[in-house]
Amino acid sequence: MQYSIKEQGKFKYIEEGEGEPLVLLHGLFGALSNFKDLIEHFRLQYKVVVPMLPLFDLDILHTSVGGLAKHVNKFLETRDYKNVNLLGNSLGGHVGLVHVLKHPERIKSLILTGSSGLFENGMGDTYPRRGDYEYIRKKTEVTFYDPKMATKELVDEVFEITRNRLKVIKIIALAKSAIRNNLGDELNNIKQPTLLVWGNNDTITPPFVAREFNRLIPNSELHFIDQCGHAPMMEQAAEFNAILDKFLKKLSQPATVV
Repeated sequence: MQYSIKEQGKFKYIEEGEGEPLVLLHGLFGALSNFKDLIEHFRLQYKVVVPMLPLFDLDILHTSVGGLAKHVNKFLETRDYKNVNLLGNSLGGHVGLVHVLKHPERIKSLILTGSSGLFENGMGDTYPRRGDYEYIRKKTEVTFYDPKMATKELVDEVFEITRNRLKVIKIIALAKSAIRNNLGDELNNIKQPTLLVWGNNDTITPPFVAREFNRLIPNSELHFIDQCGHAPMMEQAAEFNAILDKFLKKLSQPATVV
């Protein structure tokens, strides 16, 4: 399905459905296709919002996790969303974490899947020569348990980004920022109910990372999905959506008085 991209000032975003906001933050090579199944499922009950993160539009000084978190904060303020369920995949999860730690007031719950912020295997020690399609194909396949998920369309999308010298510089800047910005000492300050959904076969942020998030974030619950890599909402969409559905419904139930 095609979604219309809305604009307000410097912000570009998708907004589908009505109800409590469910805001989705994409990763470093994230695209709308990453969230297609999730948007279609939840737009019937929630206002599903996907801000386009300015990965390549910030000046190099602010091309960082912190710079993206500031953008998200300004976006939520501008749109005046309240009681936000904030979901982030990969770098998007990291941005969500930084935002919640600095500006918790609008956030009702946090959902992390394959999030950086503690540890991640990046592009590796060497960065690709521009124009190395085979390298990009292999790196895209590593994102998934099933390499067939790395369709030609998806690989072409990533390849197109890496053909641009300035974009490659900014990808490296963001990847290095994510590695430097370790949140281990701050995670116990998160008060929001937090859902962690992880692929059992994630090689970029392996399962031990999820367990560490679960240990450090006080009000968190952890679910693993089998035969699943770094993008559960794409690779095992039905199971991911069922877990998220249950979590959000539980939050909306009134507390029982004993």
